[in-house]
Amino acid sequence: MPITMLGFFLIVVGIPVLAKTWSGHMQRMVKLRERELEVLGTQTAEKAAQYAAQVERLEQRVRVLERILTDRGAGLADEIESLRNDEAPRAIEH
Repeated sequence: MPITMLGFFLIVVGIPVLAKTWSGHMQRMVKLRERELEVLGTQTAEKAAQYAAQVERLEQRVRVLERILTDRGAGLADEIESLRNDEAPRAIEH
């Protein structure tokens, strides 16, 4: 009979305890993964905003160059020189 009592104890107590422990571990793993995805999403959004700002700056520069080339053909060299003197070129940030 002692083996039967031991088996009964394992079924009634041991399996539920193991199941609860495993369930708690899995819940913690899911929460950790969700947090990792949140951080990754935030970092991705920040990078996208930085790239959008960089693209906007480049588009503005292209518009200025297009305006110089189309509006005033004469004096182009003087205009470029004045732009060089006004603002030093900025390094592209990554």
